[in-house]
Amino acid sequence: MERRHEVVVVGSVNADLVIGVDRRPAPGETVLGTDLATYPGGKGANQAVAAARLGGRTAILGRIGDDGHGALLRDALAAAGVDLSHLSVTPGPSGVALITVDTGGDNSIIVSPGANARLVPEDAERARDLLEGAAVVSFQLEIPLETVAAAARIGAAAGARIVLNLSPPAELPAGVLELCDPLVVNEHEAAFLLGHRDGPAAMATALLGRGPRSVLVTLGADGALIADAGGVTAVPSPKVEAVDTTGAGDAFTAALCLRLARGDGLADAARYAVRVGAAAVRESGAQSSYPAADDPLPA
Repeated sequence: MERRHEVVVVGSVNADLVIGVDRRPAPGETVLGTDLATYPGGKGANQAVAAARLGGRTAILGRIGDDGHGALLRDALAAAGVDLSHLSVTPGPSGVALITVDTGGDNSIIVSPGANARLVPEDAERARDLLEGAAVVSFQLEIPLETVAAAARIGAAAGARIVLNLSPPAELPAGVLELCDPLVVNEHEAAFLLGHRDGPAAMATALLGRGPRSVLVTLGADGALIADAGGVTAVPSPKVEAVDTTGAGDAFTAALCLRLARGDGLADAARYAVRVGAAAVRESGAQSSYPAADDPLPA
């Protein structure tokens, strides 16, 4: 059966307020930075824009505020071709992420959820047709966990593939982990779930034993590791010069979801996703750095 949307993203929509610094400040320290730049962002919106720019039929279930940031965020999603029929406006502020980026391209982020915190399970129920018509439903955790659980159960019951990026890390409601195919984590998030840090392959295997159908551990410039019934598979990343890593993980997950929606196996989808993620670190900003379907990718 052909699904109405290849990827439906249930997640956050934020304005990214970004300052470049020579180095990130220590506690109690003040450092000077560059001029403030404002970009459309949020893990949910980033994934939706990235998938749409890659040519995917994409929709988002989310909330924005009725402020100036909200208008910017809606316009950016619309320009990328994302279906906004379930993007609602909430009185009050939109979500905001305060981001510092150092000269090596690494970032530190503080998120104020704003309207994202008002995305409730009833929104998932109102979007039942959207979720049931998706090939893949993608989640992150910048929205209430009970909303993630409600939407994941609706999508999974209709045969959608559930992809969940455990960021920021949190304990999931009962039964959600078992729906994930894959659960996507970085090493910090994997250690959070397991309660200890180990080698990436050992953590991927241990997480698989916790219930998800497959696990993907992202390793930044080193690529990713997959754990599933076939064992552990390493997926190396192309080497590029990083300018800004903001949103690169979202580009990776979006590309992964799109290729899974089109029938790729997990390893093949991940091989494509690491190339998209590598492309996204070569420019500043999150959504502004995402490749289009016909752009050349790092090999």
